[in-house]
Amino acid sequence: MNLFKIATIAALVSSLGACSMMDRLASVGEAPTLTAINNPTTQAGYRPVAMPMPEIVPAAYQPNSLFSSGAKGFFKDARARRVGDILTVEVTISDSAKIANKTARSRSSTSDAGVSGVLGSIFDNYAPKELGTDASIGTDSGISDTGNGSVNRSESLSTSVAAVVTQVLPNGNLVIEGRQEVRVNFEVRDLIIAGIVRPEDVGNNNTIASSKIAEARIAYGGRGQITDVQQPRYGAQVMDAILPF
Repeated sequence: MNLFKIATIAALVSSLGACSMMDRLASVGEAPTLTAINNPTTQAGYRPVAMPMPEIVPAAYQPNSLFSSGAKGFFKDARARRVGDILTVEVTISDSAKIANKTARSRSSTSDAGVSGVLGSIFDNYAPKELGTDASIGTDSGISDTGNGSVNRSESLSTSVAAVVTQVLPNGNLVIEGRQEVRVNFEVRDLIIAGIVRPEDVGNNNTIASSKIAEARIAYGGRGQITDVQQPRYGAQVMDAILPF
């Protein structure tokens, strides 16, 4: 990275830092604002989910039948099944992983080569006295490698969040997305969940476990004064990014 690039990055970081500082100064004494409720499909970056779908089977209508075509029960099902319906997601995460790996590898080799006969006598006449014909060429090599690694991780999260059906796939599966914001004093906690669920997995009380959500995306975090104090200053982050040592 040349000096021009470094200067450009430093200037951009300084301008961003100045904007961030002005925003923080403008919000001194004010509580963090909550995000307005919006249609998730109109947000920037939203894309409808496209998954492999089976062939569509034409609906068959039976004469003199009490059930409509495609109905799953005689009475109306109150569970979420259409775009805009709401269901409750029971988020339960209790993960624990402990892994330890250790590897060791070594290799050594030694080879000697000498010259005898007529070539050996010629070699003796011109080679130094301390160099004999029985060891005129020698090689020695060795390789040693040792590695250690370990993972010790434990996570636990238990909460509930209401999600909205944003899309119904051709095979009947539901695409859901939900967001929950809770403000306590000057700290906002965000919980975001999205994924694909089967209508059959939705319980009679219109709830579903997070473990039954395919392509699940769950985010739990916060923003506010406490989170801001826990983050390193932007100057330290820039130095960590550009320093080679």
